Amino acid sequence: MEETPMYMEDFFAAFGLIGIVLGIVLLALYIWSIVWAYRDANNRGKPGWLVALLVALLSWPVGLVVWLLFRPTHSRALNE
Repeated sequence: MEETPMYMEDFFAAFGLIGIVLGIVLLALYIWSIVWAYRDANNRGKPGWLVALLVALLSWPVGLVVWLLFRPTHSRALNE
């Protein structure tokens, strides 16, 4: 049985590290988009928990795009 060359092991180790960092960045973006949608919905007079739940459960980032397309144009704070 042949051994894997050392440079290949280093390559796969670096690839794994990049994957972990990318996963952390995507998780942070996912959480940020849920929090942003919740706050935006509350500011626009909609139930924030429902919008946050939809953004979280729909295939991300599809849920965020759906909210951006169908959200009210004016916030409640601007109308008061």
